[in-house]
Amino acid sequence: MADPAGRHQRVAAKVEAGVLEVLRSGRYVGGPVVDEARRRLAAEFGWAYGATTNSGTDALIYALLALGVGPGDEVIVPAVTFFATAGAVARVGAVPVVADVREDLPLIDASRLPLRARTKAVIAVHLFGEPCPLPGLPVPVVDDLAQTAGATPAPKNGTIGAVSFYPTKTLGAAGDAGIVLTDDPETEQALLRLTHHGMPSPYVHERVRGAVGANSRMDAIQAAVLLAHLDDLPARVVTRRANAARYDAQLPAWVRRLPRHASHAVHQYVVRVPARDGVRQRLAAAGVECAYFYPASLAAQPALVGFPHDPTPRADTFCTEALALPVHEGVSLDEVSYICAQLGAAPP
Repeated sequence: MADPAGRHQRVAAKVEAGVLEVLRSGRYVGGPVVDEARRRLAAEFGWAYGATTNSGTDALIYALLALGVGPGDEVIVPAVTFFATAGAVARVGAVPVVADVREDLPLIDASRLPLRARTKAVIAVHLFGEPCPLPGLPVPVVDDLAQTAGATPAPKNGTIGAVSFYPTKTLGAAGDAGIVLTDDPETEQALLRLTHHGMPSPYVHERVRGAVGANSRMDAIQAAVLLAHLDDLPARVVTRRANAARYDAQLPAWVRRLPRHASHAVHQYVVRVPARDGVRQRLAAAGVECAYFYPASLAAQPALVGFPHDPTPRADTFCTEALALPVHEGVSLDEVSYICAQLGAAPP
């Protein structure tokens, strides 16, 4: 499903030269390499400013803190996403409210949002690389952009964004790293202080938008790795889109393809199949790895028991049928054709 070592080989000379330069510089935390990374990464995702963090989860946490989200507030999250989307809400003391997804796509359903008096924000997860527009909401939107690297144009709902650069992402670091994105210079400065102990000056620590700051910084080595990978990103997306088009053309009729917007970044290629466990076993016997994204609605997670959730029947159904097939830049068109042939004319 992913090949970080193979990806490294595509840009090995540039990555290793950049990392060695950082090591020899002695500037391992902050410094010019991190500043360049936050500028270029913000521009790549279509935002004016960025504040780097030590993970995508922290990017979500600090995005919420920058919006003033805190205890007693509610934040609406989609039922189909990685746990960090809801976990970040809980970590700032707010209440994650899980909302069901659309009938056609596993994206939050804008027509059925459980907006209430205590709703402070909505997190729009642009899942698998598919844009999730949420126009005209009465509360701010946090764009979870972790799976949109290389999208053209990059999706945006206009308030604040968060990105994970976990190694399996299309644009991945060599460890944990993230960034919070904004178009507002005051919010950028607030984020830079929130992620550096709330310091406006040495040894002075202030609350920022009501929150106490902490340490969450992307180190210079991860910044150097990401800068080296940025130039290869367009080629990766071209390959992923070509692989997705081959799947579209050759998958057997019993496999349901998800609708895909023209700007889709193809972080994952996910289909819906009956008898999913049997399909996975058939592919595994043929040497093909696949994955479940995600096996259950967030509303079913034990850590979220007790929070207010409406039923999520669409998400429940999707999570029993969704199967992700290999689509990354290390997969060839011939291998896609092989996978399609192994699926066979009928489900197991």
